[in-house]
Amino acid sequence: MKSSKEPSVGPDANSSRDHAQHAKARIGIDLGGTKIEVICLEPSGNVSYQKRFSTPRGSYPRLLETLAEAIQLADPEPDPRLMKPIGIGTPGAVSKKTGLMKNCNTTELNHQNLAADLSQLVSRDVKIANDADCFALSEAVDGAGQDHSCVFGGILGTGVGGGIAINQALLAGPNAIAGEWGHNALPFDRLRPDYDFPWTRGRPCYCGRTDCIETWLSGDGVTKSYETLTGERLTAAEIFDNSNRTEATQKTFDQYSQLCALALSTIINVIDPDIIVLGGGLSKTPGLCQAIKSQWAHYVFSDQVATSIACARHGDASGVRGAAWLWPAEHNGA
Repeated sequence: MKSSKEPSVGPDANSSRDHAQHAKARIGIDLGGTKIEVICLEPSGNVSYQKRFSTPRGSYPRLLETLAEAIQLADPEPDPRLMKPIGIGTPGAVSKKTGLMKNCNTTELNHQNLAADLSQLVSRDVKIANDADCFALSEAVDGAGQDHSCVFGGILGTGVGGGIAINQALLAGPNAIAGEWGHNALPFDRLRPDYDFPWTRGRPCYCGRTDCIETWLSGDGVTKSYETLTGERLTAAEIFDNSNRTEATQKTFDQYSQLCALALSTIINVIDPDIIVLGGGLSKTPGLCQAIKSQWAHYVFSDQVATSIACARHGDASGVRGAAWLWPAEHNGA
């Protein structure tokens, strides 16, 4: 999950909307702190190869070697003209200022030129983007948002991240922070005045601010909300377990969906997306999308809310698929 994003690459804004029809196969890599997932994504959108590796820690050269090995296994093609391009999604970011990795919880990557180093090692093209951007791109290309021109992908999990895809191409912007909503302040002043809210505001965030959206909508935020009500500390999954709902767990869910609606209304008010696609562990909570949709009309600056909301079609696989889709349809090899 990301704390900030500065993706260095993405599909060309003028590339075809129909990636699946024209694209060659690509390699997608989801580089996490504990695992590396590698797939070969065919032009049809089918995955023809998939393998997971443990992420080596403590040595950047060893991490590069593991990535190179994973790529070789996924695509042993010796002819440079036929080698598949590589897309990598990371929980960190590429700095637009330096071109080096930053804000990675896999700390070996920080201050390294991952794209250039890996490209040199495997003799083929490499593109890198933040994992939330990869998620948004995946769902825009052939996921829940594929029939929409403006897609906001929001991740609700250990952290809160987001990305924006316009016509199946990532929107980065001059500061490379498009879609970054987790570290905006939750606008409590707009919360429904008739809503019973017994929780104390002013939650500190690791970024140095208070009441960031992430402090309330992340998994840890759910745990804190429930602990405030009961004094008991449970995981978000345990709290939102439908088969074991109590008055306190239901109230925590109601609060969560209310705050999600409030936070997402700011996205709608600013970019007016056709669809919001939710991913991350918390997005799998049964009834969450419906609960959010039933509340956000109170906060959206319009006489109707035509924006759709859905859970990710590809689930946990969206990140690695989006990494593969980083290459535009017309790419012809290294």
